[in-house]
Amino acid sequence: MTYVIHGFFSFLASTMFGIIFNSPRNRLLHCGFVGAVGWLGYLASRDLLLDGDAVKASFLGAFTVAVVAHLFSKWYRTPMIIFSVAGIIPLVPGGTAYNTMRNVMEKNYDAATVHAMEVLMISGSIAMGLVFAEVIIQLIFKKRNKA
Repeated sequence: MTYVIHGFFSFLASTMFGIIFNSPRNRLLHCGFVGAVGWLGYLASRDLLLDGDAVKASFLGAFTVAVVAHLFSKWYRTPMIIFSVAGIIPLVPGGTAYNTMRNVMEKNYDAATVHAMEVLMISGSIAMGLVFAEVIIQLIFKKRNKA
């Protein structure tokens, strides 16, 4: 049941960010779907495969977002960035970044450093997930075009 709730709210958040980013109206539901799939991929990998490791799960979630966004961009002849920007929003570690700044303001620098390192590692893994998916997809399509 919690996965259904998480899926619904990540769909809603990605759709709303699609509106904020001026995505085409006929692609807003697709943006929401990409966000929901990415977030559910993150949750499933974090809970079932990786024993709670948010960094590796963020990589897999971003990888999932990039693959689905790339497939949608091919199917609907729309730039990939329309789907990937809105779809990546649920993975952004905003709460941890908030805790970093809160601890800095409270002069609790040890806790702030721990949170800041987690934010940096998660953000880096999101970027790497997007890049790795793009490279793999380009290699697949390049190989397919040669054959």
